Amino acid sequence: MTTDTGTTDTRTTDTGATGAGTGSAASRLAVSLPGLELSNPIMPASGCFGFGAEYAEYYDLSVLGSIMIKAATAEPRRGNPVVRVAETPSGMLNAIGLQNPGLDAVMAEKLPWLAEHFPDLPIIANVAGTLTEDYVEVSRVISTAPNVAALEINISCPNVKHGGITFGTRPEVAAQLTAAIVAVSQVPVYVKLSPNVTDIVEIARAVAGAGAHGLTLINTLTGMRIDLRRRRPLIANGTGGLSGPAVLPIALRMVDAVTRAVDIPVIGMGGVSSSRDALEMMMAGASAVAVGTANFTDPLACPRIIGGLEPLMDQLGIDSLAQLQAEVDAEHRPDRHRSDFLKEN
Repeated sequence: MTTDTGTTDTRTTDTGATGAGTGSAASRLAVSLPGLELSNPIMPASGCFGFGAEYAEYYDLSVLGSIMIKAATAEPRRGNPVVRVAETPSGMLNAIGLQNPGLDAVMAEKLPWLAEHFPDLPIIANVAGTLTEDYVEVSRVISTAPNVAALEINISCPNVKHGGITFGTRPEVAAQLTAAIVAVSQVPVYVKLSPNVTDIVEIARAVAGAGAHGLTLINTLTGMRIDLRRRRPLIANGTGGLSGPAVLPIALRMVDAVTRAVDIPVIGMGGVSSSRDALEMMMAGASAVAVGTANFTDPLACPRIIGGLEPLMDQLGIDSLAQLQAEVDAEHRPDRHRSDFLKEN
């Protein structure tokens, strides 16, 4: 198969067929963002796919557009006490607590494994912390990994120097953190926005103004379930992040609002579990789409969604995702074309 870049691609999909389709098909699904030239717009969201190896037994990960790996922090984290996950109607609550092996292990083990087994797969490294200094150091180091194409900065963490207030709830704090990371990163920086704010557009404008190359949204919404017999919250932490199909309409609304307000690309996420959901997200203005909770209910969710895009595009008369993006941009950003920010970044 010849890709849209003109190189020969001999990848094998989970069905055993060579490549992800014809050259024409590949170019139909291709999307471009700062630092990311993707064969298709679909990627697993951070925290729902481990570091990739956990899902490699189910299918060839090279069919993915990219992988957003699990968050890395400066030091290893054991996470929150159990119970950390609870089902809800049309979704789930989680309070994992950013459990991860720490930056050193990610650099020495997790990223090299991906580079060895899937050398052409662009990796988006998720970064988290409780101090600006931690964010900056992790970003500086992890951005030097040869297969890391971009960073995703989780600003939904509590800032211990500001009384535990979440980095992503105050525009000035979010902007300061973004600027500090952009200054040291070797790759484009995408900031992950929380929906648990009064005005997500205000936060988006602040981090865009601070130099972010792109945004990802939405993170989970804060929620709770009660164990009737124990008369206590189901989640040991009390509250957890709500995700799954229930949050899709909220995510679509916020992606639409943000892409109308800023001139940097958005990777949309929140409740996506089908090809229709993914196209809705792109019609709301997203340049690419991350799939989260659906990976838990269906390990093959991402390749299933990718495989369903072209038939759905045929039904809707969409020649390519680039064409769709141009049409959405013309409506969302009538005075600015998508290629402008790609040239600048």
